[in-house]
Amino acid sequence: MSEPLRLGIAGLGTVGAGVVKIVQQKAALLEARSGRKIVISAVSARNRDKDRGVSLADYAWEDDPVALAKRDDIDVLVELMGGSDGPAKAATEAALKLGKDVVTANKALLAHHGQALAELAESTGAVLRFEAAVAGGIPVIKALTEGLSANRITRVMGVMNGTCNYILTRMENAGLSYQEAFSEADGLGYLEADPDLDVGGIDAGHKLSLLSSIAYGTQVAFDAVELEGIGRVSIEDIRQAADMGYRIKLLGVCRMTDLGLEQSMAPSLVPASSPLGQLEGGTNMVVIEGDEVGQIVLRGAGAGEGPTASAVMGDVMDVARGTRLSTFGAPASSLVQAVPAKATTPAPYYLRMALADRPGALAKVAAALGEAGVSINRLRQYGQTTTADTAPVLIVTHKTTRAALDSALAAMADTGVVHGTPVALRIEAV
Repeated sequence: MSEPLRLGIAGLGTVGAGVVKIVQQKAALLEARSGRKIVISAVSARNRDKDRGVSLADYAWEDDPVALAKRDDIDVLVELMGGSDGPAKAATEAALKLGKDVVTANKALLAHHGQALAELAESTGAVLRFEAAVAGGIPVIKALTEGLSANRITRVMGVMNGTCNYILTRMENAGLSYQEAFSEADGLGYLEADPDLDVGGIDAGHKLSLLSSIAYGTQVAFDAVELEGIGRVSIEDIRQAADMGYRIKLLGVCRMTDLGLEQSMAPSLVPASSPLGQLEGGTNMVVIEGDEVGQIVLRGAGAGEGPTASAVMGDVMDVARGTRLSTFGAPASSLVQAVPAKATTPAPYYLRMALADRPGALAKVAAALGEAGVSINRLRQYGQTTTADTAPVLIVTHKTTRAALDSALAAMADTGVVHGTPVALRIEAV
């Protein structure tokens, strides 16, 4: 009979406690499905005395996660501490250097150090797995690295931050302002300690960079992801989008073009009738398009104890079965540095601006767009607002590049008729 697979769990927050519960409560199921017992040898966390709703009495305790990683009775380090550097990085490196496998839920760590860690893992014969780092319980990493490995991936897109989707959904359904919905989410404990990780698109951008690497055989390039948060999306934008048959989502999109790799995480309009358009609340969704399979849609819980612990244990089970895969689906030495491309694929755009309520103002805006090669598909002008003698104007363009649109927006700023910075949102075909 095979020897038990011995885990060391670093980090006993919501997810860590969930992993302990699964190992304790489903021991027979895990053994039957993996072919060997899965046990916990030792654990580590900041607070030894905290009540986590699960018994830890049978496990050795290490205050230092690096010491945990180096223990002789640990085969797999399960890293659930979080953070791109510090103890999480040190413990992961310590385990990999000893040839021990690592399972992590840490997207920030991999987004910033994924290439170096993948190379380290391969140099010692270890595997580094991270299903739980992207979209919670949705098995999107497995889908890309295994199920769709015969496909040339043409596009990956998705809603990968449940907090942002909750805020946007609440704004639409309850008629709340962004600040009201933000405060509600904060009161419910949905926001990170640094809210900008959520609403600024950083958390979701980390996840997108990992998917891009797998999809296109490139080194992780989080710094090349175009990031825009949801803070400037107004209830007016949401209502106008709905009137045109769209909904606004914080949408991640990556695709390889002739000019390089596009990676963007930004508020975008999607058809209300599409799977992404129908996504409600804190649920995540990833859409993958391959040349052989066409479009597939993966939907599920993107966070929480059960879903994320489920993803962690999926990786642990593969290790127990003897599955050995490269970190990003291909040998780290074969991953190339992608040339970043900024939204070069043409698309329609939604523009909202406050325009001076005086003759000729709209003509100046239209001229700025025309000179940049951007044509207008639809335009709506509303009555004067109560402030600054301005009138709201809504424009939907025909397909254009972001570079052309940025040129037009720069020209508009010089006209003296546009107050503030216009809102510009890409309309993504789904």
